[in-house]
Amino acid sequence: MGCACNKNKKQFQVVADGGSGKVLFTSASEATAKAVSKRYDNSLVREKPKEAPAAKTPAAQ
Repeated sequence: MGCACNKNKKQFQVVADGGSGKVLFTSASEATAKAVSKRYDNSLVREKPKEAPAAKTPAAQ
């Protein structure tokens, strides 16, 4: 079973190509994410979207 310690923490992502590229870096600190984003041209800092819960499937019999 996974750890739930980061369950309610905000995460920030540095995303390439003005937000349409791949995620370059993820951090719990917005200041750190902004500092890293300065290293990449046309990068964007955004809050990491919440993951949707996995769909429950019926148990195999």
